[in-house]
Amino acid sequence: MKKILLIEDNKDVRENTAEILTLAQYNVITANNGKEGVEMAQKEKPDLIICDIMMPVLDGHGALHLLSKNDETSSIPFIFLTAKAERSDFRKGMEMGADDYLTKPFDDVELLSAIESRFKKNDILKKEFTKSISGINDFINDAKGIESLKKLSEQREARLYKKKDDIYKEGNYPKGIYFVSKGKIKIIQTSESGKELITELHNEGDFFGYLSLLKDEKYSSCATALEDSEIYMIPKEDFFSLIYKNAEVSRKFIEILSNNLLEKEKQLVQLAYNSVRKRVAEALVKLSDKYKKEDDKKFSMNLSREDLANIVGTATESVIRTLSDFKEEKLIEISGSKISLLNYDKLAKMRN
Repeated sequence: MKKILLIEDNKDVRENTAEILTLAQYNVITANNGKEGVEMAQKEKPDLIICDIMMPVLDGHGALHLLSKNDETSSIPFIFLTAKAERSDFRKGMEMGADDYLTKPFDDVELLSAIESRFKKNDILKKEFTKSISGINDFINDAKGIESLKKLSEQREARLYKKKDDIYKEGNYPKGIYFVSKGKIKIIQTSESGKELITELHNEGDFFGYLSLLKDEKYSSCATALEDSEIYMIPKEDFFSLIYKNAEVSRKFIEILSNNLLEKEKQLVQLAYNSVRKRVAEALVKLSDKYKKEDDKKFSMNLSREDLANIVGTATESVIRTLSDFKEEKLIEISGSKISLLNYDKLAKMRN
């Protein structure tokens, strides 16, 4: 049973509101003023707080301020009650971090709807979603329970791409964001001199292609399948709804989306300062870290020398020579385009 703390100095309002909440199967605790409410919130750790603004001893704004400074109470959903309907009062409360606002007099439907909506949003924030298409569908279906997101579409059909097929090309306008259900994807950027560099690698559970959508600009890179792959696209209208229409859903969605943005910075540093030998070793280690399955004794992958050169940022001939050296040193095995790692630790600790 969810516990709700009701902070209200008016006895009639407090008792009537508490009765409505109790009938709705909530565990209700009450406080007569802001000071008492803060002490009770710190002790009881309620699931939600409903608080009047105009109160003696400590008003609602003061109570919210104190609770927001305490790590144990800062994340508790907070709904203001007030008889004041001025816009400035509403804005002040929301700027301080209130989650919702009810103006007196309110009816039981308004009250319970606000609480139910708040709990739905909070449940999404707490829930963990798997990095799979079923997890993404679960997240979107949960988000659709929020009024502002009811119009999210069901357009998430799988698209199959053969090895070397383009998912999108440089210069195209984005129509949505992509999710890798199966397979591996490379993101390629071409320099002014025409040289290709693989800037990102994606596998099952990764999103890609959303930065251009957020910037409202054409793709500056090309996304290509490294192997036969199954890709889902979330239409840009749904993407923008998940990002902009609800702050809580947006935070959770960004958490699901996020890849390590420091990876690109690290790659640029490696290109500038590391030897080809070290960069090839690091690329092989990176591929193993990203794609090796738990039950594999050793990592193996079919990878063209050109693709590996694009990851490393060097000439194909240099990669071929380095791989030959690694093979002689028994760090790897080579069979056609397949590369197998024999000594991961030594590759990972390769010196310049």
